[in-house]
Amino acid sequence: MKLSKGWLATLVILFVIITDQVVKIWVKTHMYLGESHTITSWFQIYFVENNGMAFGMELGSKLFLTLFRIAAVGVLLWIIYRLSKHPETKKGFLTCVALITAGAAGNIFDSVFYGLIFNNPLPPQIAEFMPVEGGYAPMLYGKVVDMLYFPLFSFYWPDWVPFVGGEYFLFFQPIFNIADSAITVGMIIMILFYSKHIAIPQSENAGEQPNK
Repeated sequence: MKLSKGWLATLVILFVIITDQVVKIWVKTHMYLGESHTITSWFQIYFVENNGMAFGMELGSKLFLTLFRIAAVGVLLWIIYRLSKHPETKKGFLTCVALITAGAAGNIFDSVFYGLIFNNPLPPQIAEFMPVEGGYAPMLYGKVVDMLYFPLFSFYWPDWVPFVGGEYFLFFQPIFNIADSAITVGMIIMILFYSKHIAIPQSENAGEQPNK
């Protein structure tokens, strides 16, 4: 049976969100904050939390960020609905939008619910799920869980390099999660292969006259 565009987008979103949340909950309930496990010389599982946006960036208040994410996901779901109704919409492009939507939604769950369903003990204690004494923050004020860390290579800048001479440089420093990865992958593929498709048809008849 041929998978419709709407079902394709739905399955992508559900897969990313479920995978992201399963990994986050496992990390939250099996590792203490700041704990790391080395998988290879260039990949670690490193448990950190942040109040900000993708890759641990900070921007504005926590409440503003959470409400902004919710509004953004609502807009993206509306875009997916509109795109899935037009025959000219490429499945690859729709998949990219679905990945971005799923990534944004995945981090919303942390912000909205994690403060209610987890406590936040000091290391080396591990967080409890649904603690008797209650969670560590009100609804909408939970912290986003990150764990994917790729310190690919490092070196010291030569002393003669202006401004940074003698300083230690590490690539890649940000710690992120599966939701962040979905956003990044979706955006990169969209820019590289579907930039000309970044538009929402204005009417149901827009698909009757394809661009050549």
